Amino acid sequence: MAGDRLSAGQRAGALLPPGAPLAFHLLAKPTGAICNLDCEYCFFLSKESLYPGSDFRMTDDVLAEYLRQLLAAQPRAPEVTVAWQGGEPTLMGLDFFRRAVALAEQVRRPGQRIVHTIQTNGTLLDDDWAGFFAEHGFLVGLSIDGPRALHDAYRVDKGGKPTFDRVLRGLAALRAHGVDWNALTTVHAASADHGREVYRFLRDDCGARYIQFIPIVERQAGPVPVTGRSVTPHGYGRFLIDVFEDWVRSDVGDVYVQMFDVTLANFYGEPPGLCVHSETCGLALALEHTGDLYSCDHFVDQAHLLGNIRERSIADLVGSPEQVSFGLAKRDTLPDYCRRCDVRFACHGGCPKDRFEVTPDGEAGLHYLCPSYQAFFRHVRPAMTEMCDLLRAGRPPAAIRDSYARSDARRGRNDLCGCGSGRKWKRCHGIETAGG
Repeated sequence: MAGDRLSAGQRAGALLPPGAPLAFHLLAKPTGAICNLDCEYCFFLSKESLYPGSDFRMTDDVLAEYLRQLLAAQPRAPEVTVAWQGGEPTLMGLDFFRRAVALAEQVRRPGQRIVHTIQTNGTLLDDDWAGFFAEHGFLVGLSIDGPRALHDAYRVDKGGKPTFDRVLRGLAALRAHGVDWNALTTVHAASADHGREVYRFLRDDCGARYIQFIPIVERQAGPVPVTGRSVTPHGYGRFLIDVFEDWVRSDVGDVYVQMFDVTLANFYGEPPGLCVHSETCGLALALEHTGDLYSCDHFVDQAHLLGNIRERSIADLVGSPEQVSFGLAKRDTLPDYCRRCDVRFACHGGCPKDRFEVTPDGEAGLHYLCPSYQAFFRHVRPAMTEMCDLLRAGRPPAAIRDSYARSDARRGRNDLCGCGSGRKWKRCHGIETAGG
């Protein structure tokens, strides 16, 4: 997407500034950092301090200006995503989103398709919410961290009480109304050693068919750079490999794990669709409830405030020299160690927010999760290569399941599992692999 730019003629007809991209993604936060939960690892709750005295509610005039500009800024994109996040966006109430959907219909261009999405903790969802989402084709990203003990380890309410049952009630409402949903699942200190357990819970108990795994890396001051809730530098890779070994045997083509899709795209030479493992970034921005636009959801701070959409247009801010430089810096500040890495094409150094470690040769800017990325991308290389070959031959990547089945049939029960856990096959991924 970073290279998908309008021609001069198209740009003139669309009245877009010279640096404006054809398409970008924007997370709008109508409640700012306000949330009804108090998840211990949340990086966004502290952003409340940016707006002292605010009521943290997007006004109708900001809402109207946001939607008008968002749709006008992407006239050639086949579809435009209107994405809501928080904090907890459902705190705005259903009427706000009814107005948002109606306004978007009023300002969209003929033939312009709108995709509505929302990320939520799910605790406030009921039949009314689910019915609304179903009626308007919302895609819902639901935060759920796995089985009860793992979910409730850090996802608690303001009183420190667990939230698992409330989230499952919300999920039940979504499923009852046939709402499309994705599982948004963090990987942290409590869950890192439970990859298969988390994956099978999401797949089998929740019915998830689209899953995003999000590593928790929480910075702190002092000699230890991250909190005890953070996944370790090697832990995220072990988690992903644990999940992959189940997925590749039984679920390719049926369950979509964002990290695996992104990896396959990079191996195949296609844009991965995720800034974390793209060569450059800068096309995933965050809009606060006030109309302030920031370079990225992970860089909501004064240094990365681009401006306010009531004073400068979204198109102008997205294409501004400051934002272009922000996006290119992801590539241009890579340490030499990363540039020489054999899996750089799949990794691209990870998200800049977590590049705070030092390379083996003493250069700053190494990603905290580098050991995990190297382990995962190298582990899946044979499978990714085979799936790429299948695609080039006009066959579905899911056909790889057959070759794994043949290979597993020759494997002894007491052989070491191929995932690298050190456990025997019969006690690791040889247990109930197909279909859970």
